[in-house]
Amino acid sequence: MVLIAIILGCIIGIIVGNFAPIISYTYSGYLAIAIVAALDTVFGGVVSSLNKKFDMGVFLSGFFGNAILAMLLAYLGQRLNVDIYLAAIFVFVSRMFNNLGIIRRFYLEKFRKKRTGNVVSQENNAK
Repeated sequence: MVLIAIILGCIIGIIVGNFAPIISYTYSGYLAIAIVAALDTVFGGVVSSLNKKFDMGVFLSGFFGNAILAMLLAYLGQRLNVDIYLAAIFVFVSRMFNNLGIIRRFYLEKFRKKRTGNVVSQENNAK
């Protein structure tokens, strides 16, 4: 179900992206950090889904809350002439890599268990 939602979201994103107006350079920094924050939330949602702890309310509040907070940090940093958005990018990207590592280990363990189970069952069938 989650995989179908991810694929459907990608298709909708591609279609909307082709028809959306081009974002001006003034706002592109805000959009970039909002996308990084949203991707962090998506990876966190996949991890919580794998752990069977997924909650749509938590996901949606994190998705929009993180994106808005990241954009506000970028705006505040621009007003203060301090690159605060770099701290937000560092945090979100490090969490994304952490979540990606968890996802990767989950599927590697699943693959290894399946592979080991097939080897054991083949040995039992040979006896």
